[in-house]
Amino acid sequence: MLFTRKAAAVWLSLAFERVLTAQTPLSSHAPSPFYPGIESDLGQWNLDEGPAVNATGHLVFETANSLLQHWANTRHRIGHTIIPGTIPVGTLLYHGVLFGPHVPTALNWVSVEPDHSMLFCRGKIETGCWHLTFAVTRPMKVLYFDGNSAAKIPEGTLDTQDLVAWSKMKPEWVWNEGQRIRDLCKWGQKHGVNGFVRMEMNFEIMICNFTSHMEVVSFVNIETTRFHIERDTGLPVGPDAVLHAFESVHCASWRENYPGETRIMLDFSELVSFYDTALVPSLVPRRVGLDRGDHRVGGISPEDIERVQDRLAQALARPPSITSGIDWKTVLRVVVDRYASRLEFIQHLLNLSLDDQSIFDHAQQIQRQLRTVLLPYTVFAALPPNTSVTANATNSWAAPVFRECATTQAASIAYRGTTLTPSERLLLQAVRETTHEICRVVTKMWASGMNSGVDAFYPPEQRPEVDHIHTLMGEWKEDVTQLMSWLDWSVWVKCRPACSFEEMCYLPTWPFGFPTTRAAQWDSASLWPDPNKGEWKRLQPKCIRRREPYSF
Repeated sequence: MLFTRKAAAVWLSLAFERVLTAQTPLSSHAPSPFYPGIESDLGQWNLDEGPAVNATGHLVFETANSLLQHWANTRHRIGHTIIPGTIPVGTLLYHGVLFGPHVPTALNWVSVEPDHSMLFCRGKIETGCWHLTFAVTRPMKVLYFDGNSAAKIPEGTLDTQDLVAWSKMKPEWVWNEGQRIRDLCKWGQKHGVNGFVRMEMNFEIMICNFTSHMEVVSFVNIETTRFHIERDTGLPVGPDAVLHAFESVHCASWRENYPGETRIMLDFSELVSFYDTALVPSLVPRRVGLDRGDHRVGGISPEDIERVQDRLAQALARPPSITSGIDWKTVLRVVVDRYASRLEFIQHLLNLSLDDQSIFDHAQQIQRQLRTVLLPYTVFAALPPNTSVTANATNSWAAPVFRECATTQAASIAYRGTTLTPSERLLLQAVRETTHEICRVVTKMWASGMNSGVDAFYPPEQRPEVDHIHTLMGEWKEDVTQLMSWLDWSVWVKCRPACSFEEMCYLPTWPFGFPTTRAAQWDSASLWPDPNKGEWKRLQPKCIRRREPYSF
């Protein structure tokens, strides 16, 4: 028995030692040996140096992160991305027949939701209308244009399509959809593309050949909807017009945010972005001083158009087997998930009104939030001694924390180097630029809190003066506001206060309340918002009713 106890004690001792050995921390400055591409010179990690004025990495990041999400692409309707994709086998697509029981064979539109296709189902009340459901029988190669790319307005929503179809923008052909689909499909035939994905009230697909990748699942004579599309305005008119318009918008809300429309699988390794300054340098000076909502593809040079078309041709010809296999959609989303809600909450705390008695405790709460964000990257060796932290007038000691935070997300991908496609290198740079600025600002705020004596783990000998805390809070507020404005993530755009259960948060959606390029003008008897009020120019979310009486 004694031997058994001794043996057990020895075994436990060895096991415990092995566990301790396995858990020995790595060096606090480990990034450089693991990934040689990471800058080891801490002088390059300046907490006071913001991004370049013409930087576009954050724009590439957010447009790529928002692909096939209705909310973000309604908000920023001028598309800047073209990307190949595939519609999987078994996907159902819908088509409302305009003229009698006729199954289209080529050059027509399908919707991803029947509530959308029903808007185009035409027939007399006495005879009903015909509605088709198709199923995809083999993977269908498509090309997706982001933004509100099926909205017929002369602001530039159709520009990226026009560049593919005609090598130039044709704003005078905004309503020439017949010619657009013919020429897009003619181009697509050379590259094996059978459909073009766009977003109207919901996502739609311009189909080039209905017989090559789809079969009819059902062709049903259904009850006719009690409305029609007015020729002059493109708006529905009739007893059920507002109901069906609402339901078309309602079903689009199911795909508002991440993961978006999942029935279309995008190939991020072949993404083409007009924010790629190496691919499209001619647009850089045209964006100077403009808000993102005013960015246009118009003004692109002929040389850049040719480069974009060449890049698209290469992307569509490249076999999937030679890409890296990185799930870029998730890589981008992980960054948003990690920082979006925390930055939003920190901003909320900084916007609260405080008196002098509570401001110190409140500053400590915000400092704890900043510490939480940076905890996985807080290199222990970089932390200053408790006795010297408030004496250090600069934040330079926090550079290792900044570097660790900014590089961890993309270090492994960056190390792959030559296995990445040009599009993947663009996405990698977008992730690096975005995380670099997030980590710079958050580390700067946290280090300033340490230096100012509001970090509970590093208490000062004397509580800082109230005026100093007010100054710190003002600097923090400015820092986080500028960061969130620069990032411009659509996940932060929401109805405040939140809508009730009988309401839905809504962004004005084309064509409801938008100006028409046709002859008719809005009148006070219209069911739709007055475009002259300009609500469509700078979209703001608002709550609308989910039951009668509906209102946009």
